[in-house]
Parts: sequence; structure tokens; C-alpha cells
Amino acid sequence: QVQTVESGGGLVQPGGSLRLSCVASGNIVIFPIYTMAWFRQTPGNERELVASITSLEKTNYADFVKGRFTISRDNDKYMVYLQMNNLKPEDTAVYYCIPLGADSWGQGTRVTVAS
Repeated sequence: QVQTVESGGGLVQPGGSLRLSCVASGNIVIFPIYTMAWFRQTPGNERELVASITSLEKTNYADFVKGRFTISRDNDKYMVYLQMNNLKPEDTAVYYCIPLGADSWGQGTRVTVAS
């Protein structure tokens, strides 16, 4: 029973960087045991998994972001982050932060990569 709110999106040029943030609320005492994930979605498409991080900070990345994106978490602050470097136009999407297995999606934060 954890809710999340994403922030940090915006307009960036190709090759630029953004850092997305996600703050948890609700039953935050259980936040540290959750595997957290970032997804992204474009209009007309299904959401796709970008990266995940376990309670022990084991990370996994989709092939299309390996070497460019880094997921991290700060359990003391109830936060999850996604550092995005070397952004490409195809990274344009709405990005969501959510516990893996949950289906309560928030508004996300929009990332647009364009000149």
C-alpha cells in the first residue's frame, strides 16, 4: 500500500541528461522491502519496463537504456531516482515509478527529447 509521485521530466536536447525523482507515500514503513521500477509509455503503446531495483539494491535494465540510465534508491528518504544520460529522441515518453507487481499507476512525468 505505497503510492508514488514522479517528477523531474521536461524538454531536453538529444545527448542531454535528466534526473527523475519518485517519492513514496502511504504505508512507507514497508517501502524498503519493495522492488521498485521505472516504466515508460508513449501514446498508443503499452508500458515498457525501463529499470528496476530490489530491496538489496540489485539493479536490472532494459537493453535500450544500458550504459545510459542508472536507477537508485534512498530508503531513508523514501525516494527512487532515474539518472538519464545521453538521451535520444526515442526516449521520449511518460515515465512512471511503481512497485513491481502493482497496478496503481499515477500521472507519471513527461520526458521530451528534441532539438
